[in-house]
Amino acid sequence: MEKTNAASAAAEKSGKKKKRSMLEGSPGLSLFLFALPMILGNLFQQFYNMTDSIIVGRFVGEDALAAVGASYSLTNVFVMIAIGGGIGASVITSQYLGAGRFDRMKTSVYTALITFLGVGIFLGVFGFLMNRQILIWLNTPGNILDAAGTYLGIYFLGMPFLFMYNILSSMFNALGDSRTPLALLIFSSVLNVVLDLWFVLSFGLAVAGVAIATVMAQGLAAVLSFLLLLHRLRGFEAEGKIAKYDTGILASMVRIAIPSIVQQSIVSIGMLLVQSVVNGFGSSVLAGYSAGTRIESICIVPMISTGNAVSTFTAQNMGARKPERVKAGYRAAWGIVAGFGVLILLILSAFGRPIIGAFLDTGGEGLAFETGYGYLSFLKFFFVCIGVKAISDGVLRGAGDVVVFTCANLINLTIRVAGAFLLAPVVGVAAVWYAVPVGWTVNFLISFVRYLTGKWGRRNLVEAEPAR
Repeated sequence: MEKTNAASAAAEKSGKKKKRSMLEGSPGLSLFLFALPMILGNLFQQFYNMTDSIIVGRFVGEDALAAVGASYSLTNVFVMIAIGGGIGASVITSQYLGAGRFDRMKTSVYTALITFLGVGIFLGVFGFLMNRQILIWLNTPGNILDAAGTYLGIYFLGMPFLFMYNILSSMFNALGDSRTPLALLIFSSVLNVVLDLWFVLSFGLAVAGVAIATVMAQGLAAVLSFLLLLHRLRGFEAEGKIAKYDTGILASMVRIAIPSIVQQSIVSIGMLLVQSVVNGFGSSVLAGYSAGTRIESICIVPMISTGNAVSTFTAQNMGARKPERVKAGYRAAWGIVAGFGVLILLILSAFGRPIIGAFLDTGGEGLAFETGYGYLSFLKFFFVCIGVKAISDGVLRGAGDVVVFTCANLINLTIRVAGAFLLAPVVGVAAVWYAVPVGWTVNFLISFVRYLTGKWGRRNLVEAEPAR
């Protein structure tokens, strides 16, 4: 009780009572109100990324759409690495917040920022030097190779901004503030659209223009996020020594971050590996597949975001020694993802054709359109599967019980990739999406069985606040 009161007192001092709501009140309502800004923020991030495809597809051409699509699977892997790393760092930060250890919480934040800035710089340099070779390894069609390489080269220059923005957003979420990242994403998304149109229509920069716009918008959002987070941390009064970097905390973060990166990257890594199969069917099929996967990335946002919210909810309540409250939140999360699954099904059933047509200058005709529409027509029935998978993984990750859900996600990846490689030569490109719900479902079953054992509730990653 003393730990919970300490966290509540800090919330009141900083004027942010939503930190306290994670530990008190209705678990379902607390979880939903926390998840909603995360969902909206991630939707804006996907729209932010999707803008590149829509603008080049409509105003430049099908090959330009295929070039951005060929780049998307690779860039999304790095986005998910950043998000997964941020989640791993936020679990530690959230548990220190729930335990009332504000000195360690601040050290956790600083350690995460310094570490992932270094990771972002390293991956940016690596990607800039190797992007063309990676595209060749992925069997990218020769007619779009140069354009895809241009897009990736510019995108990788902005990799440090990408990492810093996502880590900063995770730190805000760990502190119980999911609204600030939403506001910044709305701002950067609008800026990205304006810059996309300006560079493509006014300057004729085509694929290079949308890449430059993305880097500029992401960079400004990262700088603003950093300044706002420094201001937010001043609201927490810490009695212990605050270090700027702690290798012990880093080790705990890495333990959670690596499985979180695997979990967050499964979809993207699967798409990247599977794309080498899709690329073999030609640029028209690739353009349609790219449009379909962009819509899929929108549809899974409520599910993945709810899972991430469950992770933060679990971490704070485990830090406060409230495992029963975690169980109540998990039960409520089932209703949330089921509701989103039904809503997605209805929207895609009613508007699937015009949604896919928005990406293509050919409208509702041709091989590209039929590929994208076929992808969504099948997958729309199964998004609830990734929802229950995400919330089950979220409980295990938030509690620090990472081994089982890591294995579950690796099995998911194996099913998706093996299904595409083995079945595509037999049944065609549709094999790519037939394997998707199978992987999601197997992943869920493994994580759910682990949840039922209750062993996750015996773990705790941080020490409680010292008695006074």
